[in-house]
Amino acid sequence: QVHVVESGGGTVQPGGSLRLSCTASGDIPSCMAWFRQPPGKGRQGVAAICSGRPNLSNVANGRFTISQDNGKNTLDLQMNKLKPEDTAIYYCAATQVQWSFLRDDLYDAWGQGTQVTVSS
Repeated sequence: QVHVVESGGGTVQPGGSLRLSCTASGDIPSCMAWFRQPPGKGRQGVAAICSGRPNLSNVANGRFTISQDNGKNTLDLQMNKLKPEDTAIYYCAATQVQWSFLRDDLYDAWGQGTQVTVSS
């Protein structure tokens, strides 16, 4: 069984940067991903890596990057040029289902979430 732990959330001013980190313990996942849930909205896919292949959603493209260590049990999300609409709880998830990318229904190991607030 895989357990997932996130870290790195916080409060930042618009235009600032934050780096979120995620570590999965147990079996090495086939895919790891970041999702987020803004206040009063549903869960959104942000970015994922499956077998070394990245996939970024429209909300992330051009501002966010993801990276994974060689052991493939960590997933970092570097967020730049943050906007108030990026305010959300960010969740890391892992799955053994290959090529899951941003299909949240295919992820079965979730972290507790970390709050990101973008505000002046």
